[in-house]
Amino acid sequence: MPVKIQEVGVESLSLYATIPDSFMAESVFCIEPIDGGLGGFAFIEERITPYRKYDDDVSEVLNWPKRFDVSKWGFFIAFDGDRPVGGAAVAIDTPAGMTTPFERADVAALWDIRVHPDERRRGIGSTLFEYAADWARRKGFRQLKIETQSVNVPACRFYAKQGCQLGAIHRYGYAGCPDVAHEAMLLWYLEL
Repeated sequence: MPVKIQEVGVESLSLYATIPDSFMAESVFCIEPIDGGLGGFAFIEERITPYRKYDDDVSEVLNWPKRFDVSKWGFFIAFDGDRPVGGAAVAIDTPAGMTTPFERADVAALWDIRVHPDERRRGIGSTLFEYAADWARRKGFRQLKIETQSVNVPACRFYAKQGCQLGAIHRYGYAGCPDVAHEAMLLWYLEL
């Protein structure tokens, strides 16, 4: 049975939060500047000792409405029958710096996308991504921005496959967070 995507309200975040967001980081893109960065950057994929990234903390999702004004955000759940197997959240009309550093009103952010580990590689993520991008397009946004990290190689490949372009590399984007300071922030953009 194909999955069905349903737009939901903030009252369904507790159901959304039941979908795990963790993954096993098994490789990293080491980003090496060429000629001090003037010649671009080389992405070198290196294997690492696998570790679990994210902890499937339900409270993180449930805290979104406490931390942000989510009244205009889009929340989507992919269902296989009655079972939630994936979710996506699109942030719009957010404070400057949260989703775009330049206060562009025409940029929406794919705040979150997740697929249950048992259901990955079935096309659910692509279906959710297309649905979220179409939702943002219908709302009048011109670009969809997505942040990921250099340790999420599968996500980087996924966004490239969806037609996104790598728009920014911030090698020190998480320098103030000791647990993830070794990761580079990668910002992807999809023209809507």
